[in-house]
Amino acid sequence: MTQDYTVEGPVALMMTTTAIDLDEELRNRCLVLTIDESREQTRPIHARQRFEETLEGLRGCEDQAAIRALRRNAQRLLKPLKVVNPYAERLTFLGDQTRTRRDHRKYLGLIRAIALLHQHQRPVRVLERPGAEPVAYIEATPADITTANRLAHAVLGTALDELPPQTRRLLVLVEAWARDRASAEGVKPRDLRFTRREVREATGWGDTQLKVQLRRLEELEYLLTRRDSARFVYELAWGGEGQDGAAFVMGLIDADVLEQGANEWRYDGDRSGRWRGSVGARSRPCNPVLTGGGRPPPSQRRKWRIAGCTVRPS
Repeated sequence: MTQDYTVEGPVALMMTTTAIDLDEELRNRCLVLTIDESREQTRPIHARQRFEETLEGLRGCEDQAAIRALRRNAQRLLKPLKVVNPYAERLTFLGDQTRTRRDHRKYLGLIRAIALLHQHQRPVRVLERPGAEPVAYIEATPADITTANRLAHAVLGTALDELPPQTRRLLVLVEAWARDRASAEGVKPRDLRFTRREVREATGWGDTQLKVQLRRLEELEYLLTRRDSARFVYELAWGGEGQDGAAFVMGLIDADVLEQGANEWRYDGDRSGRWRGSVGARSRPCNPVLTGGGRPPPSQRRKWRIAGCTVRPS
C-alpha cells in the first residue's frame, strides 16, 4: 500500500540493494557505497564476531548507547556556518561526461562538509554587507581538499568507473592469477587460455556470480572468448592498468599544487577580482583530460601521472 512521509528538510536518504546494476538516473544523484566482499575483509569480521562473545565484547556492546550519545552531542556542537573555499577556482574535475555536472557538486559539497566539521579549529570570519545582516563563515584549507580527494576516489571513483565494484574486483583477481600462472608456464599473460571453472577454483567465487561478472567483462572486452576444441575458453585482454584495484576520480588537482603559489591567489586590492592573481594564474602543464578538453583513444587504457595528478583515460 502507498505510504506518505512528511519530513522537514534537508533530507538524507539511505537505500540498500542487492542489484548488480543501478538505474543511471538514480546512480548519478547518489553517493554509491559498496561492501568489501574480499577474504581479507571477512577475516576481521569473523574476529569481531568472536570478540563479541567475550566479556570485553559484552562490555563494549553495553557501552554502545553511551558512545552514540556522545557522538550525537558532538554533532550538536556544530553551528550552521557558511563555508568559503578560497581554492575553488583552481580545482579541477573531469568534464567528458554529462553526469559529472552532478558529481562535481558532490565533490565540492564534500569539501564543504569536511571544512564544517573542523569549524572549531578555524577562525570564524564575518562578511559585512551594507544594509543587510553580516554572514559568518569559515574557510576551507588544502588539508580539507586532500581529505576530500581521498574520499572522492573511494566514492565518486566507483561511480565514474565503467565497471561495477565487484566486476572490477574480479578483473583484478583474474589478472593477478593469470599473471602468476603465465609466469610459471613461461608464457605471456595474453597467450594464456583458461576456463570459468579454473577461475572459480582460483577465486573461490560462486558459479552464478562468476557467470554474471565474466559476461560483463566479455561485453566490455576486458576478456575475450576463444574456441578450444569442444569448449570456450577465455583470454585476458586487459593489461593490468590500475591493477591495485583502487577506485579513483580522474583529474583532481593535488592539494600540494594548490599550496604552491597560494600567495598569487590571495586578494590584492581591486585587481582582477577576489582570489585571482593580478595578471591571472599561470598555466600548469597538464593533459587536456584534466579539464575535459579532449579524450585519448579508447585503446590507451593506462594511468597517467601529470603535474601531481593521477588520471586515467576513460
